[in-house]
Amino acid sequence: MATKTVKLLLIENVDHLGIVGDVVNVRVGFARNFLLPRGLATEPSDDILASLTQKREQAKKEVAKLRSDRETMIGKMVGVVVTLERSCNDHGILYGSVSQHDLAHALEEAGFAIKGRDVRLPHAIKRVGEYDVHIKLDSDLETDIKLVVNPDREIVSDEREEMEFDNEGNLIEKPDKPARDAKGDSEQKEAEAAAETA
Repeated sequence: MATKTVKLLLIENVDHLGIVGDVVNVRVGFARNFLLPRGLATEPSDDILASLTQKREQAKKEVAKLRSDRETMIGKMVGVVVTLERSCNDHGILYGSVSQHDLAHALEEAGFAIKGRDVRLPHAIKRVGEYDVHIKLDSDLETDIKLVVNPDREIVSDEREEMEFDNEGNLIEKPDKPARDAKGDSEQKEAEAAAETA
């Protein structure tokens, strides 16, 4: 049976995999279709590893700086509210949806270096309203922000009563509200008149 993973030496930093000089186990397809054709990895050897020492030290400094920047950014994101305006129908259902890339773009405009994959939406947002959105930059660097999706116009609520249909599709007639009897009306008028004179 063919092996499903292969051991490679990274000669460039690869997000979520490792930095220069790391020896990693990856799936054969990922190695053959992505890492090797792009020159990001090679077969491990002591000679190549020795030649990458200086590059690895530089990569470690860059990773440490990136980590520090992300920690600072997560601290600044506490309590952030992002407001987006979208077109919707009279029921508040959006004509499009708000995706993680839309939110990442809005955060980027607000000065936060966030990528779409850092925004964790359980599903696309398809209604106006308020939502809590999880931002995760690393396994231990995460926070929640508030997203407010507003309609691009005033929504006119429909006050009409909903119609009901039976199993055959016939309209179910609802009795009109009972009118107050004459005695009830006169008592109501007397109470209003007494309130005015008091």
